[in-house]
Amino acid sequence: MNFLTHLHLADISKTHLAANLAGNYITAPIADAPAPLRQGLWLSQEINTLCAIHELTQELLELFPAQLKIIAADLMFVSFDHYLAYYWEEYHPETLQNFSLKAYNELDIFASQASDAYHPQPLLSLIADMRREDWLNNYATPKGIQQALAQRAKNHPQSALFNGADKILAKMQIETETAFRTFYPQLMAYTRIWSRKTPSEYLP
Repeated sequence: MNFLTHLHLADISKTHLAANLAGNYITAPIADAPAPLRQGLWLSQEINTLCAIHELTQELLELFPAQLKIIAADLMFVSFDHYLAYYWEEYHPETLQNFSLKAYNELDIFASQASDAYHPQPLLSLIADMRREDWLNNYATPKGIQQALAQRAKNHPQSALFNGADKILAKMQIETETAFRTFYPQLMAYTRIWSRKTPSEYLP
């Protein structure tokens, strides 16, 4: 999943920041979630679905080397977080540093609550690392890209494929940046529409 993208879309849609990350981990019914989390969980899944089926993302995934197809989506999402951080001022009125501080604080509050079906332990385990290593601000840098790829490789069954993946992304800069700059404004627009048209059972 792309952490910065989900947090940014949660913020512009005025939904729960942590819930938009937790949506990638839960399998329990959203309608049974704590009321403050429901809309963010639902929105997270709508975002993921669009990212998976949109023609621009599908076209980009096809451009990755054949031997990396199994991790192509991971590489695409890392590149999207990188370009969002790099061009942050074009997509959000706050500075990335101020936004990151707000996000870390909200994630800390979420992590302080008991682990359950809607506060998944895999996410809670990452939150302290996110803040300590400042993932959100670092996405804008080459070091941050390497950091994000290393994190994704940890629990991936084909972790060796991530070796040198930063060099692949560097070679595909034109393709990945063009896809992001074209697709992301559409994703922002869809997110705002979804936030206004959320089914009533998922509203706080």
